[in-house]
Amino acid sequence: MRPKLPGRRLRHRCSRAQLLAAAATVLLLAACAQPQSALQRIRARGELRVVTLNAATSYYLGAQGPQGFEYRLANAFARQLQVRLVMQPLPDAAAMRAALANGRADLAAAQISPDAQWLLAGLATETYDQIAQLVVQGRGRLHAHDLSALRQANVVVRDDSPQLDLLRSIRHDGMPDLSWVALRANQPDPLQVVTDGDADYAVIDANEFDFARHLYPDATVAFTLPDARPLKWMVPADALDLAQAVNGFFVSAKASGEFARITRDAGLEAHGFDYEDAIRFQADISTRLPQLQAMFEEAAQSTGLDWRLLAAVGYQESKWQTQASSADGARGIMMLTSDTASTVGVRDRSDQWQNILGGAKYLAQVIDTIPNRIAEPDRTWLALAAYNVGYGHLEDARVLAQMRGKDPDSWNDVRAQLPLLAQEQWYSRARRGYARGWEPARFVEQVRQYLAVLEWSGTGTVARVHGPAAVPVALAPSATDARRFN
Repeated sequence: MRPKLPGRRLRHRCSRAQLLAAAATVLLLAACAQPQSALQRIRARGELRVVTLNAATSYYLGAQGPQGFEYRLANAFARQLQVRLVMQPLPDAAAMRAALANGRADLAAAQISPDAQWLLAGLATETYDQIAQLVVQGRGRLHAHDLSALRQANVVVRDDSPQLDLLRSIRHDGMPDLSWVALRANQPDPLQVVTDGDADYAVIDANEFDFARHLYPDATVAFTLPDARPLKWMVPADALDLAQAVNGFFVSAKASGEFARITRDAGLEAHGFDYEDAIRFQADISTRLPQLQAMFEEAAQSTGLDWRLLAAVGYQESKWQTQASSADGARGIMMLTSDTASTVGVRDRSDQWQNILGGAKYLAQVIDTIPNRIAEPDRTWLALAAYNVGYGHLEDARVLAQMRGKDPDSWNDVRAQLPLLAQEQWYSRARRGYARGWEPARFVEQVRQYLAVLEWSGTGTVARVHGPAAVPVALAPSATDARRFN
């Protein structure tokens, strides 16, 4: 019998080990060659890329940064994924579909009810909300009550909109004589056409009307159409795992109450409509603001504040009237008291520029006094309350909030305590005593209303009058929260 040779056994073992290693390498290379899923790509780059529309109900830049329902909802989803949100507003639905189809966007979020064109561009998520459809007419006209009123009427709607698809469906389902005019993006808003008397009715989303009635106060609801339209997000055609993640997010956000909070907060951006006040504000934007806007802008540049915030404060204080005064001696557009004017270096409160700059400086000082841990927008809302009632009374309200188990750093919680400063059982415990606490609460809400109108009405930047001339600029995304991506 031939003896076994150690060298042959060793070579055999080496061959098996080499084969196993080679097989493992092949498997590893095969795994690496597999394309990443949509969620894997998002997590690898650390950002969620969302395309949307620059609209009050979707996304717009406010004084405290990005606003809008879709922005808030997308931001919550990005937080769940633990990635950064990158949101890019595009000009229209066609541009969004193109970005989705060619892989430049992870999802599209813009109050979308997917039609055939959308479904060619990607996958639709589950419905996350239903939006009522309104038929709107001019104020003071005989009210319509149902679809029969649209027969032989002049109806306007936006081109390439869900409302256009809805009218087509209504005509197909039993109203062959229904007709309309579809207005392109470069034509007037349907509500403007209606309030100008050039059409009988317009069809619009209910949540969009909540914003638009500030701009078109003579528009009023005639009736609500029978069927609300479903809202969905769109993802690329190969992003089934992302669609499933979005659907799971919708379920969890509704179960936790987060979706309701987002809806409420977005709704507050259009809160507080008053017909007479809206009429006056729109008129004053046209007649008074042009003479003051450059000064608001320069004061904003000097203080680091948003000019629209300063303009909103000035309107709430004086309705932009230079000679305005109050019983406590406050004067001018920003209603400065003599003590406040002295503090910020204003010598002549009747001088428009000095008054606006002085008010801006004072508001900036108050904002700087708010604790650094308080984030925006609560920081600004609390500062506005202090601007109105005094910092000491604001601190009393914050102490009351803490005493009652509320958050002293939350404007919503502090706002609820401010009126208590007028009740003896509470102001007797406050360090500064009695205050007309309902006034700062209302002051902040009114300023927010005026600010929202200035933000989403597209009021542009004008040349400065006290500094270097500036070329008019359009509203653009901030570099941190929205940017163009490839």
